[in-house]
Amino acid sequence: MGWPTLRSVRGTLVALVMLPTGIVSAQQGVTTLGVQLKPVIPVSYFDPTITVQREHLTGTVTLDGGMAFGMNVRIGLTKMLSIETGLGQITRRYTFALANDTNAYSESSEVRYVGYELPVALLVYLRLGEKSYMNAALGLSVDFYPSDVQRDLEEGRIYIYRNRWAQLGALGNLGVEYRTDKSGIFYAGTTFHRPFNAMATADLTYYDRGRGFFPYDMRGSLSGAYLTLDLRYYFHEDPERIRRKKK
Repeated sequence: MGWPTLRSVRGTLVALVMLPTGIVSAQQGVTTLGVQLKPVIPVSYFDPTITVQREHLTGTVTLDGGMAFGMNVRIGLTKMLSIETGLGQITRRYTFALANDTNAYSESSEVRYVGYELPVALLVYLRLGEKSYMNAALGLSVDFYPSDVQRDLEEGRIYIYRNRWAQLGALGNLGVEYRTDKSGIFYAGTTFHRPFNAMATADLTYYDRGRGFFPYDMRGSLSGAYLTLDLRYYFHEDPERIRRKKK
C-alpha cells in the first residue's frame, strides 16, 4: 500500500473531531504541509572533532555548525499518531587544521559539506493545554551525498569524499507546538540524527616544501551525526474549506 495522497485523504474524510474552541483535537485524517529551518548545534558529547596524526604532523577536523532546511509532510493516522516525512538539505560546516612540530607550521581554514535527507518518522502527541502539544518522533532517514569537496591551504589541503552516495540513518526528535485557529501550527524542538555508518572520509595532506612539496597524507572518518534546533511552521488546514471541496 502506498502513501495516502492529499486528494485521497480529503475524499475519504467524513468529519473532523473539534474542540469547543474550534481547534482540531488531533491531526487524524489530515495531511499538513510545513517548512522547517534547523541550525546545527555542535555538542562535545557527540565528538564533533576528529584528530589524525603521523610523525611530526597533526590534523584536526571539527564540526562548527551548519544549517538544514526543507519541507515536511505530516499525515494524520489517529488522534495521537502521525507519520511525518519530507525532503531537506543540510550543510555541515567544518574547521580543519594542519600542524607540523618540526618547523612551527600551523594553518587552518573552513570547508562545507552538503547532503540531502529523506526522513520517515512516527510522531506521537501529548496534549499540554488548550492549543499546545508536546510530540516525540522516532524514525529513519535516507541520506544522500551528491559530491566530494576539497579545500586548499598554502602547504596542505583537505579532501572530503563520500563513503556512499546514499545510506540510512536514525533520527529522533522532541518538541512542542502551538496550534492556532487560522494561522497554522508553530513548532520548536530539537532533533538528533546519526548515520548508521561513517558519512565520509576526510583526507588531510601536508606538502613538505623542503622535499619539493612531497605529500604526507592522514585520514579519518566523519560520522555525520548532529544535533539541531528545529523551527517549523505548518500551514493552516481549514475544516470548512475541506468540506466545501468534498461537496
